[in-house]
Order: sequence, then C-alpha cells, then structure tokens
Amino acid sequence: MIQTVQSGNQLSARDRRANDMEIVPLGAMLGAEIRGLDLTDKIDQGQSEALNAALMAQKVLVFRDQDITSDQHLAFGRMFGEVTIHPFVPHLPEMPEMLVLDNHQDNPVLSTDMWHSDETFREEPPMGSILRCREMPPVGGDTMWADMTAALGGLSDKMQGFLSGLEAIHDFKPFRRRFAGLPVKERHEKLAEFEERYPNPVHPVVTTHPVTGDKVLFINEQFTLAIKDMREDESRTLLDFLFTLPRIPEYQFRLSWEKNTIAFWDNRPTQHYAANDYFPQRRTMHRITIKGVRPN
Repeated sequence: MIQTVQSGNQLSARDRRANDMEIVPLGAMLGAEIRGLDLTDKIDQGQSEALNAALMAQKVLVFRDQDITSDQHLAFGRMFGEVTIHPFVPHLPEMPEMLVLDNHQDNPVLSTDMWHSDETFREEPPMGSILRCREMPPVGGDTMWADMTAALGGLSDKMQGFLSGLEAIHDFKPFRRRFAGLPVKERHEKLAEFEERYPNPVHPVVTTHPVTGDKVLFINEQFTLAIKDMREDESRTLLDFLFTLPRIPEYQFRLSWEKNTIAFWDNRPTQHYAANDYFPQRRTMHRITIKGVRPN
C-alpha cells in the first residue's frame, strides 16, 4: 500500500496501488521525498499513477540513492510523456534526450543560477524535468524551487486582477551568448536559424495549470523579455517586481544533493535556481525533459 506521511503540505486521498512506497512531504509549500521505490526495477501502472498524483500535489519529488543507468533514466521520463531534446545545452553523444550539465573551472555556469522555469522560449514549454546528480562537490550546489501558485496568491486581489489579463513575450536570451564568439556572418546566420525555430512566444502572465486548475504566475527572469502592449519602462518596472517573488523563502523548497539523488519537478507551477557556490569545483547533472502543452 502507498503510505503518505502527513506533515507540511497535504496530499488528497486517492485509490492507487504501489508497493511499500512512502510520500514524505519535506517543505511547507512544496517538495516531498519518495521512499521505498527502486527505479532500477520496473515501475508498474499503479506506481506511475501514484507518482503523477504526488507530483501534482507536491510539485517537486525527490528520490535518494537511485543508481540507475541513462537508459533507465530515459525510460522513467517516458512514462510521463514525450521526451524532448534541448536545442542549446550539450547532451550525451549517444542519447540526445539526455542533457549534460557539467560545470567546473573550465566550464562555468551559464545561466542556471537565476530563477527560471525551463524553456519558456518554446510555444509549448516543458511539463517537467527529471534531474539526476552524477557528481557533487563536498559542499554547495543546492537547488531551490519556488511555488509560483503561492507567490501569486500572496499578492493583493487588485494586483492579481491586474495581472490576469496580461501577456508576456519570452525569448531564448541567455543562450544567445553561445554564439558570441562566432564570426559575424556565421553568428547572424545561426541566430536567424534559431529565431525562426523559436519565434518569441507570447504566454499569459497568469496561467491555469492544465491538471490541477491552479492559477500560476508564469513569468521568469531568465526567459521573459517584456509585457506585451506596455511601454518599456512600465514593463520593466512590473517585471522587476514580479522577479522578486520567487526569492521569498516562504515560497521555497531547498534540496541538498548527493550522488544518485533524483529530483522530478512540475515545471508549470514552479521556478528553480541552482546555487553557483561551488565554483571552481565540479558539479555534474543529467536531465530528461518532458514535453508540455501551450500555456493557457
């Protein structure tokens, strides 16, 4: 039977099948640890349904001591939807779906030390991501998540009403730096190619989660360029304020990684931030990303 330890955030009751699996809430707003589940074993339908329900309720799931192969990591991701390929981040040569985030003295962090939701430069941003720790420095390198449903709910009714009709323009802006060292002609050609593939999508500032129905503040400092139909100074002032909200500790959950720890998060109602406090030591993570739908 599934067991839910009731502390912190709560899970709704649901008839589901699993073998000795515990869902232990870790944070007041979001985050839970899954215990008693070995991802090297075949995950059955009851377990996958229980995990999906837990993800919707807790937004971030943590699995410890999971010494899985890359094939098993990929297979686990595919249980929850179509797996995508990131257009800018390096991947395993034999497995393009597996992002490799390998940061060290010779490869500093590009942009993950900034609050963001993954890949909102896409028309259909990801549903979620599954990140596995492969190598970790002795201290540092934590990841934090923020609950953007809670952040929206913390605003005044008047501000929530004002935001609900707005739209924001998104862009792959941090990845533009990857082309900076190219010859001018090649740089312009490459940028034009990616701009055609990923034309600036416009997403609602307040979205509705497609499963839970929760309202979500859906802007982020990494990829949101501007509020549509606002003057630049108006847009910047509003976004600068909204970008402060995930920094509020009451909305956050923080994970200290160990080798073979896995985090699976719902990208739609959360933002995350990977602390870059370990440089120049090495931190290596592998990530699978699951396709989502157009935000509404």
